[in-house]
Amino acid sequence: MTARTDRPTPETDQPHDLVGIGIGPFNLSLAALTHGLPTPITATFYDQRPAFHWHPGLLIDGASLQVPFLADLVTLADPTSPWTLLNYLRTRDRLFPFYFAERFHIQRAEYDAYCRWVSQQLPSLHFNHQVDAIRWNPQHAHFEVDFTQLDPHGEAEALGRAHTRNIALGIGTEPHIPEPLKPLTDTGTVPVIHSADYLHHRQQLLEAEHITVIGSGQSGAEIFLDLLRARPTGHEKLHWLARTPAFAPMEYSKLGLEHFTPDYTRYFHALPEAVRDQLVPHQWQLHKGIDHDTITAIHDELYRRTLHGGWPDATLTPGVTVRTAGRLANTRIELHLEHTQQGTRTRLTTDAVVLATGYRERPLDPILDSLGTHLRRDTAGRPRIDHHHRLDLDPTITGNIYVQNAERHTHGVGAPDLGLAAWRSATILNHLTGTTPYPLPQRTAFTTFGLTQNTGIPAQNPVLVPLIRGN
Repeated sequence: MTARTDRPTPETDQPHDLVGIGIGPFNLSLAALTHGLPTPITATFYDQRPAFHWHPGLLIDGASLQVPFLADLVTLADPTSPWTLLNYLRTRDRLFPFYFAERFHIQRAEYDAYCRWVSQQLPSLHFNHQVDAIRWNPQHAHFEVDFTQLDPHGEAEALGRAHTRNIALGIGTEPHIPEPLKPLTDTGTVPVIHSADYLHHRQQLLEAEHITVIGSGQSGAEIFLDLLRARPTGHEKLHWLARTPAFAPMEYSKLGLEHFTPDYTRYFHALPEAVRDQLVPHQWQLHKGIDHDTITAIHDELYRRTLHGGWPDATLTPGVTVRTAGRLANTRIELHLEHTQQGTRTRLTTDAVVLATGYRERPLDPILDSLGTHLRRDTAGRPRIDHHHRLDLDPTITGNIYVQNAERHTHGVGAPDLGLAAWRSATILNHLTGTTPYPLPQRTAFTTFGLTQNTGIPAQNPVLVPLIRGN
């Protein structure tokens, strides 16, 4: 492996305007909108994976997005972009079938294929590039981004360095396993699968005598339904456990959905830190509930299995926490359960477990290690992030580091929502360029989320005070 390249080349003799790290839907949205800027900027995006794939382990047949198709990569910022979902369908001669299907929510597999189509055409994207470190070069007033180029087998092939004035971090989330369930990850021959890998191990799970699904969100519901449909009537042998007090529907009322508007994001960002921290856990039904169609399909399938008498061998129990978990002779799993409301405890023995326990934001500290002393934090030690989605850095660093889907603590439940992807990308590009290539609406919700100070008059667009210096 050669030394890291740091010589001037046609690509590096001038720093980039933007380097994106990670190519998930959010940075892919940013790349697509960057490609359409009237005044071009130099931008490049890196991802260590060999190609774009969006949650491949959860592309269950028939599973749909929980947002309308207009929440593609670009439409809500620029419906004239060549990278809209509708244009993708046009290039596939599928506009008329889509029109007659009358579906506002597309299947996840179709969204994945659409994003891959975009990713294959944008020249600024570089897969098989693993970013290793970010540093600030005070002498030249730009960031240095060290990366390793990987071969098709994921092995290091060459080292490189990019220079840039601005960075967009879109490193995404990672599967989360609660502490009491972590012993299950070392269960020998017993299959314990996080929902992120469900399809890769589906057949192995179906061969188990008894299966337990843990988690009450959309993924848990879809996996339970898929397993239920695949098991013989009367011999389902399924358990579905959830901490929530009910298998609750997603809040999908029209006014409830306005929590995923820029208006609410601005309102939430302006709240005191302590208030924001109190709000997020109580808003779980806005983003962790189950859509009505899935709940209906589960009930319909269970009901169908009672038509000839008897009940399906499927147990659905909410309000349950797993206190501890472990192996039984390396062939089975024992879960120690507690019912929150009853205060009762019991044990459940099972042959396979699916952990539909969600995702957490990947920590930014490892990749920002060299910038640690320059990064300003809140009272909980989390990065402070301003309303332009920039990290709050001390004034000695004149470049910007924007973040995508790492700001739920500052911007609320809409941070991971696909419906705000184009708006956030446009916000970043408007700020980065100092112009308005993507005019954004001043008002996006009928709900007024707060009052202006002193007057008591409802404010549609409260004035926000930036957390860090303006550029």
